[in-house]
Amino acid sequence: KLGDIDRRGLLEQLAGVAESQTRKRINEEQQSPGGEPWQAWSANYAATRHGGQSLLQGEGDLVDSITSEIEGDEALIGSNLVYAAIHQFGGTPDMAPGPAGIPAREYLGFSQDNLDEIEAVADRWLDKHLEAA
Repeated sequence: KLGDIDRRGLLEQLAGVAESQTRKRINEEQQSPGGEPWQAWSANYAATRHGGQSLLQGEGDLVDSITSEIEGDEALIGSNLVYAAIHQFGGTPDMAPGPAGIPAREYLGFSQDNLDEIEAVADRWLDKHLEAA
């Protein structure tokens, strides 16, 4: 019975948890999944920001763009914004449209706490199906 279970529901739950974790990282934690605090803005750039803005949060577009997609047996989490990758990986001064020399501020990925939470969701899902089998 367990071999024929539709796992899409599990993947949707896991994707929802991962989306929530990513938004929390951007809104509250402001550190990489590995626990390294994001590098602060340069003094010149910080002078252009206004109250309510923080690292990776101008008008909230990045955090609002975090979505998930289920493809087969995979849950994919990310953003479709053009500039999302440069925040994740960083850029160099010579990158177009330039200058794009910003440090990486990794927001996608999983901390150990994230993995523990995901594992707990998966365990509850599996327990529910084992009880029904």
